[in-house]
Amino acid sequence: MSESPPTTPACYRHPSRETYVRCTRCERPICPDCMREAAVGHQCPECVAEGRRTSRPARTAFGGGAAGPRGHVTKTLIGLNLALMLVSIISARNADSIAGAGLGGLLGGSTPVTNWGAVLGLWAPFGPFGPQEGIAAGEYHRLVTAMFLHYGVLHLAMNMWVLWVLGRNLEALLGPLRFLALYLIAGVGGNVAAYLFSSPVVETAGASTAIFGLFAALFVITRRLGRDVSAVIPVLVVSLVFTFAVPGISIAGHLGGMVVGGAMSLVLAYAPRDHRTLVQVGGGVLIGLVLVGLTVLRTATLLA
Repeated sequence: MSESPPTTPACYRHPSRETYVRCTRCERPICPDCMREAAVGHQCPECVAEGRRTSRPARTAFGGGAAGPRGHVTKTLIGLNLALMLVSIISARNADSIAGAGLGGLLGGSTPVTNWGAVLGLWAPFGPFGPQEGIAAGEYHRLVTAMFLHYGVLHLAMNMWVLWVLGRNLEALLGPLRFLALYLIAGVGGNVAAYLFSSPVVETAGASTAIFGLFAALFVITRRLGRDVSAVIPVLVVSLVFTFAVPGISIAGHLGGMVVGGAMSLVLAYAPRDHRTLVQVGGGVLIGLVLVGLTVLRTATLLA
């Protein structure tokens, strides 16, 4: 009795195609159209898809997502600032919202939008017994909205250029969510500092509070990665000199954003690897609670 000759294996997805190549994971025969390169040999499409579902996503050195280099958060923040600037200009219905005020007429003036959202401690336009405006009057939204409002196009352009330069680099290192948390906490921290130390009847606004936090974070994170920080220090020095030299700039807001942003970046950069996310979230919550406590204390002082 004669034996039948061995048959050539056929691709499990294309039975009419003979092949001697097998998936290194499931060992099913696969033709050239079904081969997917793997670390060793080739895999079939199903095994590649399964591997993607079960593998852990890539993370940055600080635990952030790998989507950071795309700069989605930075672009969204810039877009939001641009949109609110447009709304602010439309609400004013005059050219003074674009330029004609501070810095020799280069900056813009107040608009109904900035009057609504800028940091303002306590103002009683109709006397001490009339309606009051400001954070102490319960308008706590100002601590957040102020970081997205600007006085004129030049004010906006300067801040957005720095945000574009710093934001993309930090977002790539930290990941989108951690970068967004840093930005918001630094911005609110600077606004709380302006509330604490500035005149309660003076309005302040701008993304500078958050951006100065990014300056501090760039220094901390660069140092944490063991890289040379000599190029960062002159930028910090120039920014501080600009803050103190130019009249009308909120010194408290800039320094407050730098201190709070530096503190948050220390938490993000030096959290232990084993409990990194827990420590980072806990540190952010703790900083937030401190800012809430300072806000409550300042409000009680202004209303006393």
